[in-house]
Amino acid sequence: MSKKPVKIAAIAFVVWYVISRPEGAANLVTSALSGLGNAAESLSQFMSALPN
Repeated sequence: MSKKPVKIAAIAFVVWYVISRPEGAANLVTSALSGLGNAAESLSQFMSALPN
């Protein structure tokens, strides 16, 4: 089974979502980046707390 149709469908959905709801798409990206930033900060704190 080829994964190409699934990739094309996913890309088409993203394009449709961005065109039909640009504010929602912007909020989604902002939330995702904020979550990644929080995860990176937590990982940094964890690594700093490890004994040398």
